[in-house]
Amino acid sequence: MNDPRQARRDPVAAADSNADPESARPTDTRRMRRRAVINMRDARPVWEIPGWAREGIASSFPADWDVAFVESQADGRGDGGAVSPEALAAVNGAEVYIGLGVPRDLFLAATTPPANHLRWIHTGAAGVGSLLYPELADSGIVLTNSAGIHAPAIAETALAMMLHFARGLDFAVRAQADARWDPSPFETRVGDVTEIEGATIGIIGFGGIGQVVARKSLALGLNVLALRRSVRPGPDGVELFTGPGALERLLHQSDHVVVTVPATPSTKGMLGPSEIDAMRRGSVLINVARGEVVDEQALLAGLTTGKLRGAGLDVFATEPLPATSPLWTLPNVLITPHVSGTTPRFWLREVELIRDNIARYLAGRAMRNVVDKARGY
Repeated sequence: MNDPRQARRDPVAAADSNADPESARPTDTRRMRRRAVINMRDARPVWEIPGWAREGIASSFPADWDVAFVESQADGRGDGGAVSPEALAAVNGAEVYIGLGVPRDLFLAATTPPANHLRWIHTGAAGVGSLLYPELADSGIVLTNSAGIHAPAIAETALAMMLHFARGLDFAVRAQADARWDPSPFETRVGDVTEIEGATIGIIGFGGIGQVVARKSLALGLNVLALRRSVRPGPDGVELFTGPGALERLLHQSDHVVVTVPATPSTKGMLGPSEIDAMRRGSVLINVARGEVVDEQALLAGLTTGKLRGAGLDVFATEPLPATSPLWTLPNVLITPHVSGTTPRFWLREVELIRDNIARYLAGRAMRNVVDKARGY
């Protein structure tokens, strides 16, 4: 039977033959088969890597590569994790590691001399906060992530949360649970049930997720504001806020605030008491980023005093959210258990990204989604 990797390897092999050898590989690996390890068997059935995805990744490497799949299950939650004995053994001598995160023990196993040939790590997660331990952060190994791959699903979750509060579905769901026909919140609470068309959404963080939220919001007729570190021009229809005081100005003008920034030291506690106070009365806060970005005590105060109409929360400072948290019982809070990225279409986008980056790596070209280790994203 023909090797499936051989049948589809010509474009990558051709690119590799023209590459600068020093830019693509260390010279000491020329005397051995180059090795790639794929460790993406998520323990959760909905995230299990399908056979076509395995084949798509394997066939992107030339036939003279050793491509090993770890069959033990890993954990794709958050930044990814879980270390199996099989994975620890497999990474010995690997030049490329593609996994669900890269725990420190795994990194050390892959980089311990003499089998320290690791040159590129790709993680199937978007977040990399827990991956930037000193050994990886200080190394010259290229780290790429899956930023943007989860964006369509996360953006739709954010929009669903907006509609949940704008159309009063929080009132309807509680009444239904009690088998109670109750139109009174819709008829007496002026301004609580409204429309999103013509409203203003403020997006904190204008990376992959934020840009998809913006595009979908524009299609629904919202006015779109976005906070971004850089001063590069944004797409048509999006008003960008940068520089000192930008966050407070965006909060003050927004009916809905969606948080999509990465978790870094500079974003921890980014929305605290003064920022919650700067928000419009009756506005809605949605966090699909990381829990530590929002001060939960300040958020609780805003929710219980009536300052905020509601909050849609997919992420929390402590996960799982403790049963004792008052967030569980507040009527104006919608909680999802860090699942906003769930979609059966994940692997379509993930495999496309991995295959493209394999070709770029072999050719010595610039890769997509390279993590700036100093910035943390």
